[in-house]
Amino acid sequence: MMMMIDEEQQALLKRASEERELIFHRYSLGLDPNNEVDPWENPTYEIYHITDKYGFMHDSRLPDTRDSHEVQRTKIELERDKKWMKMLANWNSHHEKLRKRVFKGIPDRMRWPAWKKLLNVDELMISNRDTYQRMLDLSRKYSTEVRQIDSDVNRQFRDNLAYRERYSVKQVSLFNVLNAYSVYNPELGYCQGMACVAAVLLLYMQEEEAFWALNTLIVDKKYAMHGLFIEGFPKLTRFLEHHDRIMSKIMRKLHQHFIKHNVDAILYSIKWFFVVFVERIPFSLSLRVWDIFLLEGDRVITAMAITILYLHKNELLRLKDMDSIIEYLQVKLHKNFGYNDDYVVEALERVMKKLKDLKLDVPPPAKVNEFPTKPLGEFIEADIEKKIGRRRSEYTDTEKQVINDVILRQEQNAIEVQSNVSYETSECATVHLTLPHEDNHSIRSSLAGTSMASHGSSETFSMEDNNIHLKTANALQSTPQRELLPGT
Repeated sequence: MMMMIDEEQQALLKRASEERELIFHRYSLGLDPNNEVDPWENPTYEIYHITDKYGFMHDSRLPDTRDSHEVQRTKIELERDKKWMKMLANWNSHHEKLRKRVFKGIPDRMRWPAWKKLLNVDELMISNRDTYQRMLDLSRKYSTEVRQIDSDVNRQFRDNLAYRERYSVKQVSLFNVLNAYSVYNPELGYCQGMACVAAVLLLYMQEEEAFWALNTLIVDKKYAMHGLFIEGFPKLTRFLEHHDRIMSKIMRKLHQHFIKHNVDAILYSIKWFFVVFVERIPFSLSLRVWDIFLLEGDRVITAMAITILYLHKNELLRLKDMDSIIEYLQVKLHKNFGYNDDYVVEALERVMKKLKDLKLDVPPPAKVNEFPTKPLGEFIEADIEKKIGRRRSEYTDTEKQVINDVILRQEQNAIEVQSNVSYETSECATVHLTLPHEDNHSIRSSLAGTSMASHGSSETFSMEDNNIHLKTANALQSTPQRELLPGT
């Protein structure tokens, strides 16, 4: 039975349709001088900024000459390019040599073909010929996510030349990929973390390639990002619980320190899990993590989270309030991680092995709600409320459950601290992670303090003093759940 639409709804539907068409029209014009761009939408350029090889701009002057280390790195990377070209020509995704070379880092010029191989992009494009264009055409007529996607596109990588200018080629591609995918996977639609993931893919791929690569990351059980982006974020909840479990077993002192200062994992790790560490660690290092993630799957995210905390444990233990801990993990490490990329990846590999030995490398199995339950690529017309763009005034049961899960997890952590009030058992006493050798004095000094820092005075906590859940719960309750994502 067809639902009757009143005059007010008709007017709202017409306005939404006109707005959608106007936004699409601006992206179809791209960099045409006749396109309308508000002055605030384009950041100003400063031509003397350094632009790194990934296209990101930095607040320093261009050097007059390249130093000897950079020259040597360039020579090594050119030799590695040749090895990768041979390996790509004789691809074997299960060969041990592939794993070793991925952990060494895929050369930047080889990431385009290597990532496509790892994500099965070419095969998907062949078997789904014309699907992308059909989804893009449908999105222009029916997408209900256009306004939010338009806003998020202009937030992504504003310090990168590829995305800096409004309606640039890459901005247009990002807009198209996200709208097409919102129609291709209507059960998921769109949420903001997807924009950053797609933006990284588009730095190395063409538009349709990035669409199918994004689809692999979302629906393939090896990566299963559907469970991160779907309403309620069930995979995030499962991974946070597993993260807490690892912390309580092998990094007990830091875990108790975080609980004492009301630092729940959700406050510092959302971008770790949602976008695989992009904009939380230096971009060159995040690419190295992405290389390994595409090869090994989502267990890498769990291990990298522990690696970050382990490497910076001593400094984190010196910070005595929640704000400074969060700033350190979210801001300072992005600007200066303190260790070179090779050293971190060697540490990551050792952590992955240790977690596997302890049978902590993967969380408990996923439930059915983390995977698509409806066919992909079948157009489903949205209801009136979504077409109009009217926001819900109340949380769904799923969203309420997310808030309750966070509060429950924090209360359980507090109970654990009460039952184990001593700081005497450190993560080093529980599990010793032998980190790679590094000649740099500052790194060795940082690690040398580990054993001394692990023996502290006994401390006790009370539930009254440790009001652990209010700030996180309030943050969740003040933001609609599908917007509690990177970039907001």
